[in-house]
Amino acid sequence: MSPNTLKPGYDAELHEVLKQFPSMDGFDHEVLKSQRPLLAITPDVAIPDPSISHEEVSIPGPGGQIKISVLRSRVSAGGARPAVLYLHGGGMVLGNQLLSISLMLEWVKQLDAVVFSVDYRLAPEHPAPAALDDCYASLEHISKNAAALGIDPEKIMIAGSSAGGGLSAGVSIMARDRNGPKLLAQCLIYPMLDDRMGTVSSSQFFNEGTWTGKSNLAAWDMYLSGRRGKAGVSLAAAPGRATAEQLRGLPPAWVDVGSAELFRDEDVGYANKLWEAGVQVELHVWPGAWHSFDMLAPQAEVSKVCLETRLQWAKRIFAAGPEPPKVIPAVL
Repeated sequence: MSPNTLKPGYDAELHEVLKQFPSMDGFDHEVLKSQRPLLAITPDVAIPDPSISHEEVSIPGPGGQIKISVLRSRVSAGGARPAVLYLHGGGMVLGNQLLSISLMLEWVKQLDAVVFSVDYRLAPEHPAPAALDDCYASLEHISKNAAALGIDPEKIMIAGSSAGGGLSAGVSIMARDRNGPKLLAQCLIYPMLDDRMGTVSSSQFFNEGTWTGKSNLAAWDMYLSGRRGKAGVSLAAAPGRATAEQLRGLPPAWVDVGSAELFRDEDVGYANKLWEAGVQVELHVWPGAWHSFDMLAPQAEVSKVCLETRLQWAKRIFAAGPEPPKVIPAVL
């Protein structure tokens, strides 16, 4: 893919921060082995706030035990709390359950949400659908055990950033298709949705940013076992392939993305298809923002606005509770 030289610029404040981060411009399995220890985030680094409790639990999964980090506020109004099943980023090939958990800390403190963050299996050792299966099993677990976990089974949201956003979209599709747990909403934070890389933004920012086109292609190749761009890939594995008709009956969604990053157009396109399918969506495109800007540059003004706007959306969703049942036409 030849890069498009015409593109929107970076936010001035974010541009200065971006210069400090080297691009991850492609990788193979050997590079992954060297990178994974660097992204194995520990609790003392990820959760520095003493007002948040942290517990590690394991649940049975389709490929063995699944480790889940559980975050709760030590100060609670009491009663059943809302819950967030959180799925970390890392291109389906990197990271652990505490990578990017910083995006959820204010949700724990200000919304009294219990956050369950999943250490799902990674490609290429465990290609699709391993990660999806782990995340879906985690959703079933917290839904079935809501009373024991102290959460409201009608207020379970799924959320994720980057690869975790793509997994969140995929698990939402699986829950609908399997008549599984009812999700209150899906929070898709600059989600990784489409393996085909055919958008304008994927050309504009192919060689730029914290997550380049080469890295994205390599990650999709590993996750889909060489089936990237080919037939036979499920909608849960690559939700960006879905038509509007195939997205009917999904829970309300938040979708946000930067204007200066690879995933911009596939994310905006997904929001458009959700709207066409009759799904309520709140979409934000943050001007001049690059991939993972809110996590890596939280003090930038656009990051502050983004984080607060996202928090207020979640607050409204939890306060409103589940939507009334709808009569949904058959999914084609």
